[in-house]
Amino acid sequence: MKIKKGDNVIVIAGKDKGKTGKVTRSFPVRDQVIVEGLNTVTKHQKNRQVRSQGQIIEKSAPIHVSNVALLEGKKAVRLGYKLEGDKKLRISKKTGKSV
Repeated sequence: MKIKKGDNVIVIAGKDKGKTGKVTRSFPVRDQVIVEGLNTVTKHQKNRQVRSQGQIIEKSAPIHVSNVALLEGKKAVRLGYKLEGDKKLRISKKTGKSV
C-alpha cells in the first residue's frame, strides 16, 4: 500500500470527491485509510451511566485506497517505488521526484 499515515491526499471517487485531507490512520490488510474530516458517519451511542444521556457522534469512516490519491502541490499524483542503495523510496510517476 503506497499511501501512509501523515500523507496529504485528495479523494478521487465517492461522495467526498475533490476534497482533501490528511491520513490519520491506515489499514494495510484491508487496503483502507481514514482521512481527517472526510467520509463522516453518524453513530448513535447509548448512555453508559444511569443518569446520563445518549449522544450522536460524528466520526470518519475508512475509505478504500483506490479512491484516494497523493497530493503533490495541488495535483493528484500516482506513486511508484525506486531502490536507492538499500532504501526503498516512494517517487512521483509524473515528475520522478521522491515524496
